[in-house]
Amino acid sequence: MQLDIQTNGFSLTDGIRSHVSRRMQFALDRNDGHIMHVKVSLADINGPRGGVDKRCQISLALAGHNNIVVEDTEADLYVAIDRASDRCARTLTRRLGKFREHSYESAPIPPASEN
Repeated sequence: MQLDIQTNGFSLTDGIRSHVSRRMQFALDRNDGHIMHVKVSLADINGPRGGVDKRCQISLALAGHNNIVVEDTEADLYVAIDRASDRCARTLTRRLGKFREHSYESAPIPPASEN
């Protein structure tokens, strides 16, 4: 899984980079084989004015599926990362589950063998 982290309005520290890497690895490890690229965009919307303005947007590029984009905005950047990564994992699991379910339904039923 290729991970790309971008920031807007602040600099990317080693602590934030480490937190994002750990959270994405934990959230997506189970379905890692379906993910081609992960892009995490972090932004401080209001700058120094404060408020609920830390945004985390996660975009997953999947092999053979449409992309998944999840966004969360919170007062604390780490909380926004945690919530967005959790939602991303649930969305990916649900999407892959529907795909597997659909592929089983469309598979031809083999003829019964006679003994």
